[in-house]
Amino acid sequence: MKTIDYKKFILPLLFGLIFWFTTPIRPAGVSVQAWHMLAIFIGTIIGCITLPIAISGVTLIGFTLTICLGLAPLADKIVNGKVIEKGAINAFANSSAWLIVMAFMISRGIVKTGLGQRIALYFVKWFGHKSLGLGYAIGAIDLIVSPATPSNGARAGGVVYPLIQSLANTFGSKPNDPSRRKMGAYLTFTEFQVNIITSSLFMTACAPNLIAVALAGKAGVTLSWMPWLMASIVPAAICLIVVPYFVYKLYPPEIKETPNAKEWADGELAKMGKLTLSEKLMAAIFAITLVLWMLSSTLGIDATLIAFISVSLLLLTGVLTPKDLLSETGAWNILIWLSILVFMAEKLTQFGLIGWISSSISSAMKGLNWLIVLVVLALVLFYTHYLFASATAHNSAMYLPLLTVAISAGAPKLLAAQFLAQFSAIMGSTTHYSSPAASVLASSGYVKQDEWWKLSFIFGIFYILIYGIIGLAWMKLIGMW
Repeated sequence: MKTIDYKKFILPLLFGLIFWFTTPIRPAGVSVQAWHMLAIFIGTIIGCITLPIAISGVTLIGFTLTICLGLAPLADKIVNGKVIEKGAINAFANSSAWLIVMAFMISRGIVKTGLGQRIALYFVKWFGHKSLGLGYAIGAIDLIVSPATPSNGARAGGVVYPLIQSLANTFGSKPNDPSRRKMGAYLTFTEFQVNIITSSLFMTACAPNLIAVALAGKAGVTLSWMPWLMASIVPAAICLIVVPYFVYKLYPPEIKETPNAKEWADGELAKMGKLTLSEKLMAAIFAITLVLWMLSSTLGIDATLIAFISVSLLLLTGVLTPKDLLSETGAWNILIWLSILVFMAEKLTQFGLIGWISSSISSAMKGLNWLIVLVVLALVLFYTHYLFASATAHNSAMYLPLLTVAISAGAPKLLAAQFLAQFSAIMGSTTHYSSPAASVLASSGYVKQDEWWKLSFIFGIFYILIYGIIGLAWMKLIGMW
């Protein structure tokens, strides 16, 4: 039997019960249903942080409690042939969650065929003559695979880090050893920072982005793939150009020249042999997917449908098998927890709690210019991430209330949703536990924790300035406000 750390249930249960039994003294204007739903939601979010069991299990328990305690029916309530209340089971029809699942499958194809590794090796071959060039090569690799990899942890841990490890070993740079500063520490921290930037650039580059998309929809705002890219491309491009150089200067590798990198990459490419048919098919389908995502608004095709089409093509061509799909446990895990958290947020909106929070904060900030309000809310979202070990839990708890406040203050809906979504991506730059990618890279042993925190704080300020000033100006230029 699986050992469960029951002690980690104490805080979720305690906070859930406190909120549930304080219903009689709840704030005026908040219904009993809303307060009870808040109790379950808070308990679930804290459970997502303490993780007594996997996040999908935590959310599934919260989902079950929501139904058992009468806050939602399991199936649709139908009276005289009309649906008067949607059933909780409809939570699993969430389009954003299914987009992530299908993107995971596309990512699996990139890894399975070896296409991701081949691309990575070519970048090392072309740009790896100096340590700085290797830093940019790492950034380019992450950039290329990010549009179809909605897990920044899978991208960092499954595609980029194995390459970093091989390169570091080539130069005699070992984790948890003074030699880590020769090369491994520099490449590891560069990948962490670049991973943050690419996560902000593409809507499908990390799971919290899709949470923002789903929650923005509850506020009546539609975020789609190409407009997201257009809004983020300038601040992200500046960061992609500047950040590897900044890391090189602030956290330099001891080895500056890397003449062996090209030779190593050539050797690895020789082992791989010629481009296989499966790689060619994967490359073609990946390219088609990106083009269709870019044109989705123009063509009127839903991004999730495009992802389904792509996975169907991968199955028809034999690049992926049904067994591959079933084995992608991370995708099905996300389908469960993301669907449930969005469902809970929707119930909080339906019961009026989000509206009440929005009105209360708006009243407190009454008289302030909406732009000031929006920037303050973005900073609140960014710096409160120090309190969270999960961007998923953080976004689920705070994104929709903050967005609603910004809109109530007069901020243009699309601008507010996109701006806060960008900050929900770059907030991952804060700590070594801020995201799955951070956890993977920080546990490698190449970068000490105190180095991680100090450097991350500096880069966090840089991102805030770039996205908060240049990003806002760029969105003004393209007509978002």
